[in-house]
Amino acid sequence: MSRSIDRLYELLPAIYRQRDAELNYPLRDLLRVITEQADVIEDDIGQLYENWFIETCQDWVVPYIGDLIGYRPVQDAGIGPDPAGQGDKQRNRILIPRREVANTIGYRRRKGTLALLELLANDVAGWPARAVEFYRLLGWMQHSKHLRISRGRTVDLREVDALNRIAGPFDELAHTVDVRRIGSHHSPGRYNIPNVGVFVWRLRSYPVTGTPAFSLKDISPEYYTFSVLGNDSQLYNRPQPEPETTHIADELNLPVPIRLQAFKEIAEGAVEAQASEAYYGADKSVVIWASDWPEPGTSQIIPREAIIPADLSIWPECVPRDFIAVDPKLGRIAFPADQLPGSVRVSYQYAFSSDVGGGEYDRAFSQPIDFKQYPVGDGEPHDSVKAALDRWTLDKPTSAVIEITNSGVYEDQIDISLQKGQSLQLRAANHARPVIRLPDGNAGQTGSMNIKGAAGSRFKMDGLLISGKNVRFQGQGDQTAGPGSGAEADICEIVIRHCTLVPGLALSGNCSHLHPDVPSLELINTQTQVKIEKSILGPIRVVEDRFKPIEILISDSIVDAMSQEDTALGGSEDTIAHAAVTILRSTIFGRIRVHAIDLAENSIINGIVRVARSQRGCMRFCYLERGSRTPRRYCCQPDLALNSLRSRLIKDKAADEEISRAAELESLRVRPRFNSTCYGTPAYCQLAAACAEEIRRGADDESEMGIFHDLYQPQRADNLRARLDEFTPASMAVGIIYAS
Repeated sequence: MSRSIDRLYELLPAIYRQRDAELNYPLRDLLRVITEQADVIEDDIGQLYENWFIETCQDWVVPYIGDLIGYRPVQDAGIGPDPAGQGDKQRNRILIPRREVANTIGYRRRKGTLALLELLANDVAGWPARAVEFYRLLGWMQHSKHLRISRGRTVDLREVDALNRIAGPFDELAHTVDVRRIGSHHSPGRYNIPNVGVFVWRLRSYPVTGTPAFSLKDISPEYYTFSVLGNDSQLYNRPQPEPETTHIADELNLPVPIRLQAFKEIAEGAVEAQASEAYYGADKSVVIWASDWPEPGTSQIIPREAIIPADLSIWPECVPRDFIAVDPKLGRIAFPADQLPGSVRVSYQYAFSSDVGGGEYDRAFSQPIDFKQYPVGDGEPHDSVKAALDRWTLDKPTSAVIEITNSGVYEDQIDISLQKGQSLQLRAANHARPVIRLPDGNAGQTGSMNIKGAAGSRFKMDGLLISGKNVRFQGQGDQTAGPGSGAEADICEIVIRHCTLVPGLALSGNCSHLHPDVPSLELINTQTQVKIEKSILGPIRVVEDRFKPIEILISDSIVDAMSQEDTALGGSEDTIAHAAVTILRSTIFGRIRVHAIDLAENSIINGIVRVARSQRGCMRFCYLERGSRTPRRYCCQPDLALNSLRSRLIKDKAADEEISRAAELESLRVRPRFNSTCYGTPAYCQLAAACAEEIRRGADDESEMGIFHDLYQPQRADNLRARLDEFTPASMAVGIIYAS
């Protein structure tokens, strides 16, 4: 609520205010100080009232309200929360979820119901879920007087849709009995009378709205992909709310990949299948716009009756006129060869683990108090990034923001020269994911995105996806310059936040990288401080020979050299980069060759590390390859596991050869395992279920190492497992099954 700072002063009679004005307002200034303190007391009283309710209370109050209703925190989730709010607030929100405390009494009233298990997964762990009673899927002999035709029947090989769902969360076919326990850590079973499975989805579905489809002109002009990078990309469902709390979630309520059979719908009297109304439409998971199709001069949403769901793993030679073929599994589109569109735009959903690398999700902005904004997009004053930059160059404001308001593709050559003291942000608007596709360099151009700065200047990128070429920051002086020769006349800060600098610059259809040997980010002869936050990028190259090393801070990000043997962070021609690096909660694929590592914490470095100054800095709770030269380490893997193994074998008086062989096996066991290491796939950088416990719980707060540390997935799983045991009937056994 906005309150006037002179509200107490305005209550005084006019005669006193008139006399105060004659004396240059000493009374007004005094009452302003009193008003500020009165506002503090009012706010505190208002907050005390709000703290009576779970919906509006502060985070530190949640445990106290939980204690009033007998809520018991889960001790297995790790170190207990700090009620005073002095610890990690984000982690405390996971350990004691506000939603769970709010619904605890309702859970107790519904104890023993199947739908409650889904609610627990949503409220306790924040994972969408589907609960399945496996006894309903057992094959059994039925009495002839009490037939249940829909249960326990044999497989019908003509039901392709049912066969596609076998062994998954939506399986309807009968299975033979499985005597293994569903809660077994070694070999869990499923299909038995007491078993209940809770399938949870850890991947989230993210929207892409109104972006141009990628034309595969190299193959044929009638072929397109939903992904703007040209790679195959599985389409995902946009989850719909469940109609009631007792409803068991189905495919439309969950962030699941859209299956080809589910995407098909046979209309009454039709011969060909068309796109399902449940998935296709303006407010649904998938929609396609085309201009000059089916007739020139038209621009419309392609009706679902004109869409043929098809398997396009092999591109078709022909598509019927007035129809298009769509493959939701690969994210491919095929038009008739003799009926090509002018342009194609798509909206769809893709999946990823977290809000990293840019996307149509909430991002908090920060900018100077006084800045000039240059909007770019449809209906905005500027229709291209280059046009906005040209206007900015003419205006020369001290602080400026160039904001792209849609998720379009901008093919611009970008060259930015910041003047002394200038600040510029190039960012996406909230809930937008624009793509900057850098063109090949022409005469006099490098093709890269080039940024230069002067003393006191700052540059920030936020929410962008950049492909085609790399980003290059270049200093003002020459490489051989020493202190006092112009190094201080350089850009002072670079921030790359929520951005994707595509590893390998571009992708092929199978998500392989087209230019794996080209760095995504080049820092040439600059003394700037570089901050990389919640971003995905390829290798970083530093060309710097000055006296002071460049400072690079990498947090909550992925640096992908696409190979363990290639250099993720280093100098030109595989030399040691003159840089001092800080790495926090990040995943690095490739080698690191730098001057110093000031701090590395809760990170996975999947490559050999070489630092020039090993006496500077430290590494804690990290994974790095054996044979690395690093600063001092604390609780790092595989060192911790190997030291424990050697101590045990030496105590057992094992031979040196046996110790060496056991150490090799132990280092292989502790090595991180990922569901995918290829950018462009949904499970990119997600730790596999078979990954060692030392990695999955190896951070300083018992969360996982690497980029997804702040998801606190081990704590979520422990919380959920304890609550499922609490609210499941004694005769039943419940297990958590990761569907993604």
